[in-house]
Amino acid sequence: MTRSTTRTATSDARLIELFLDMLAAEQGAGDNTRAAYRSDLADLAAFLAHHNTGLAQARTQALRDYLADLDARGFKSSSVARRLSSTRHLFRFLLSERIRDDDPAAILSGPRRGRPLPKVLTIADVDRLLGHARELAQQPDQSEARRIRALRMVCLLEVLYATGLRVSELVSLPVSAARRDARMIVVRGKGDKERLVPLNDAARRAMADYLDAVAAVAAPGTKAAAKPAKWLFPSFGESGHLTRQHFARELKELAAGAGLPARAISPHVLRHAFASHLLHNGADLRIVQTLLGHTDISTTQIYTHVVEERLKSLVRDLHPLAEK
Repeated sequence: MTRSTTRTATSDARLIELFLDMLAAEQGAGDNTRAAYRSDLADLAAFLAHHNTGLAQARTQALRDYLADLDARGFKSSSVARRLSSTRHLFRFLLSERIRDDDPAAILSGPRRGRPLPKVLTIADVDRLLGHARELAQQPDQSEARRIRALRMVCLLEVLYATGLRVSELVSLPVSAARRDARMIVVRGKGDKERLVPLNDAARRAMADYLDAVAAVAAPGTKAAAKPAKWLFPSFGESGHLTRQHFARELKELAAGAGLPARAISPHVLRHAFASHLLHNGADLRIVQTLLGHTDISTTQIYTHVVEERLKSLVRDLHPLAEK
C-alpha cells in the first residue's frame, strides 16, 4: 500500500466515523444500525482506495464501478440496494457538511426490485410451536437448569407473539417488565424511543412461571440471591442478557422438534406473525404501526396483502351478489 493510499484510507475512516456520529446524535441510530452502515461504507472505501481515490474525491463513475463490482461479486439486488442507500446517505452528509461541493451519488440508479412479502406463520404453526415449548417445560425428571431453560423459551415465545417486539427489544427487557400487575410494558426501541405495548394473560403467566422457577433455585447466600437480576433474560455474556443469536438458535432447534422447517422460523418471522394475525382479525393498520414501533406507516404497509386477502374473502362471503 502506497503512502497516498494509506493517507486516503485514514481520511476515509475519519469521514465515516463523522457520519456515524451524526447518525447517532441527530437521528438516534442505534448500535446495530451504525454497525451496518460502518460495514457497508468500509467496503466502499476499500474499493475506492484500491482504485486510488477516496470518499472526498470519488466521482460518479467510480461509484457506478463499485455497484458493478458488487454485482460481479454475486450480491443480491436487495444487498446492492442497501449499499447504494448507505452510499447516498453518506454523500448527502459530506455535501451538507461542505466536505464536498457536489454529490456524486445523487444520480445513481439502483437495481429494480420488488419488496418481498414477509414470511408468515399460520396461527396453527404458532400454536404448534408454543405447544411443543410447553411440553418440553412440563417434562418430568429433568434437571432444574433444563426446566428453567424450557420455561424461558415459553416466556420468550409468549411475550414475542403477544407484543410483536423486535428481538433486540425482547432479549433486553428489564425484569421490572414482569411485574405481577403489569398490563402494559414500556419498550425502548430504535432511536431510543419508548412506546407502550400491552401484555396478554398468557404472556404474563409465562413470565410469572419462569421467574418463579428462577427464584426457587436461587438459594440464600448465593451470588444469584445476593444480587437481583437486572434483566428478564440474564446471561453471563458481555451484554448481561440473552443475545439475539442465542435465542434464534434455540428457536430453530425448537421448530425442528415441533416438525416445522427450521430455516423458515426466526424471531423476526414471529414478529411478522403477530402483525399479520392482528390485521387478519380486523386490527387497524395504524394501531399495528404503533405496536410494532414503526416511525413510518409505509414500513407497516408491507402487511397490506393480509388486509387485501381479508377484504376479498369478506366480499366473496358477504356480498349479496357474490356467487354461492
